[in-house]
Amino acid sequence: MNIYQWVGAVLSVSMSLASQAADVVQRGSGAWRTQVSSADNPVPAAPFRTPAMLERAAPTNQWYSSVMFTRWSEVLHAVPLTAKASAKGLEVGFPQKTVVPTERKDVEILYPHKADVTLRPLGFQPTAALLAGHSDWAVDIAFELEKSSMVTTLAHGSPFVYAQLSQGDLSLDLATSLTGRLWPADPRVLLLSDAIKTYAAFAPTGAQWVQAGPSWHLRLPADRRYASLAILPNDQDSTIREFLAQAYSHIVETRAEYRVDRQKSEVITSFKVKTRTMEGPEGTGMVGLYPHHWHQNSALPPKSVGSLGSIRGDIRLFASSSFETRYRHTGFVPQWPGVQDAVQSKAILGNLSKEARRARRMMLEIGQGPYWQGKGLQRISQLMGVADAEGDVKTRDELLSLVKGRFEEWLSGQSKRTYFHYSPTLGTVVSYPEEYDAVKDMNDHHFHYGYWIRAAADIGLRDPQWIKPERWGGMIDLLVADIATAERGRKDFPYLRNFDPYEGHSWASGVALSPDGNNQESSSEAINAWAGLMLWGALQGRPELVELGTYLYATEIQAINHYWFDIHGLTLPKEYQNVEVSMLFGGKLAHNTWWIDEPRQIHGINLLPLSASSTYLAESPAFVHKNMAALDNEIKIYEGRGKRAKPHDIWQDLFAKYVALVDPAKGRARWDEWGSVELGDTRTHAQHWLAFLEGTGAPDLGVTADTHFYAVFKHANKGKTYLVFNPDPQARTVRFSDGVSVQAAPGKLTVQR
Repeated sequence: MNIYQWVGAVLSVSMSLASQAADVVQRGSGAWRTQVSSADNPVPAAPFRTPAMLERAAPTNQWYSSVMFTRWSEVLHAVPLTAKASAKGLEVGFPQKTVVPTERKDVEILYPHKADVTLRPLGFQPTAALLAGHSDWAVDIAFELEKSSMVTTLAHGSPFVYAQLSQGDLSLDLATSLTGRLWPADPRVLLLSDAIKTYAAFAPTGAQWVQAGPSWHLRLPADRRYASLAILPNDQDSTIREFLAQAYSHIVETRAEYRVDRQKSEVITSFKVKTRTMEGPEGTGMVGLYPHHWHQNSALPPKSVGSLGSIRGDIRLFASSSFETRYRHTGFVPQWPGVQDAVQSKAILGNLSKEARRARRMMLEIGQGPYWQGKGLQRISQLMGVADAEGDVKTRDELLSLVKGRFEEWLSGQSKRTYFHYSPTLGTVVSYPEEYDAVKDMNDHHFHYGYWIRAAADIGLRDPQWIKPERWGGMIDLLVADIATAERGRKDFPYLRNFDPYEGHSWASGVALSPDGNNQESSSEAINAWAGLMLWGALQGRPELVELGTYLYATEIQAINHYWFDIHGLTLPKEYQNVEVSMLFGGKLAHNTWWIDEPRQIHGINLLPLSASSTYLAESPAFVHKNMAALDNEIKIYEGRGKRAKPHDIWQDLFAKYVALVDPAKGRARWDEWGSVELGDTRTHAQHWLAFLEGTGAPDLGVTADTHFYAVFKHANKGKTYLVFNPDPQARTVRFSDGVSVQAAPGKLTVQR
């Protein structure tokens, strides 16, 4: 029985026992509550699902999630197309870039939805649009009236939208800018174009196109009630023929399957589309690859059929039902060892002593809910790691006891104020007191629970008994299942709640009720969650969880480097004045935060929390320096608007640590030992970070190893330092790609200089 089956079984048994202990359901030493306190929000209902979908956990936090929460969906950014379910039918658009100036003296880039073509059933008037099916990057939306329906399918990257009707004919209602004409080479094909774009609509054999004012009606044969619509890269006859060859192969399922090649330290993902050919020769299908799919990919499908511009950059189209990506896994270790310099070590221990005395207050300085408590737990568990590394066992044990005590207060289920609740309404674990609409809108679960999982793993490194399922580990497993269930179609939890396998990154909003689509701000907090998942799996002896975490960690890093940081120069439009995106939406790129437009917080939100798993940020030293130069300029603009940060040097520790990843000396120069400290960090951890990198040099991400948990650092004068964390009970030999081998001791961090 794997973890997900086990979690489901325990939930089932626990629910049956709930009545025996009021509303508290025991889970090892912890417990969750079946009822929500009267002042707390319940999870939202998601009623707009077909009966079959109501039997499965709701796929919140996806690009199409709004379909479930409102009668007519918000805009769905399938990229390169947009769509919206309306009372008339499915609106389809090919959005164009819009540049919007801001008061920050920069711009936002929007790709707003505009209905070019609306697919409208003529035989009935739908009363709602329901989620009728979903797979890894495709969604089925059913427009229904009693027993009549029109089911439409759209997918990430696909230029096609498909429709099947139970009865009646289909209308294509056109925007005023579009005109239609039949393609002379085949009367089944209707071309719809304006000065910017061309669509092709494909009718079944035996159907008839009839113009009806601004609309075109499709008279359908009784046994062939289907059609497809596609945006074309151009209107050349050869291109239309390529699309015609795929137009009748409708998407049935999409699936991204991953595996980890430990020997090469690679994550290989196979993307496969299953289609059903409605008539004519069987097609291969058509996929649209985003930049993070095609960049430096030597194994692209052979048959290219053009490209389309989009908010993610150039979408390259291929006549194929599959493709594969290979990403290097740049490893990490749970913590860095003690520093070699005796003077630096003494200074670190001095700060450690001061902060350890204030650790209880530092664990929850602002906010009362699971986000700030999670940040506080990891803040102190990282401080505990420094005490461990520097040999202060007494302080380490005091901090360990403190962190465990706070965990146990929350996990016990004894409080009606700070507690976890499982809701079968959506299939989710939520926590109270609510922060950032994490219950009302199902926001940010991976951010919040990522901190808890990582801090629990830090405990497990030092007290393996505490994290056993029969102790406190069972409750942490529940949080893992909420954000990282790896089985599709379950009733208790959805598949990878926050992660988008095709976009390659996570989404934060649970309901996605915005015309700009879903969004994610802090990409780095997502990375923190996946790193915590890897460590938790390793300490629990669950290799499948380590593999899953590795897939999520390595893939999200690729998306960050393309779409947040654009380190390859492939995705940000020339009009965008900033060097990075701090808030990425389905249809918008913004340089801001949800709470303030202060530059240091705008830049820093995609860096924190900086831990030993943050070495991926050193991938492009040139970008790091460009990013910091941009920050300095933005601070001048901000202050020129008469604004000031509070405190004036807010988050200076983050930027010192960030720069130190590529230039330890410059990082140290940015650091003010007595300056401000971000509330998920400590002065001691920052000091240890800077001193360690000064001694070892910056991360060398070009060297890989045949294990999940490793790191290499390169110093101009001292050579390389190799770190390996071996979670196994037996020693093992770890081989690095540069020819070095390290004998990794069991259950600990091994250092080889």
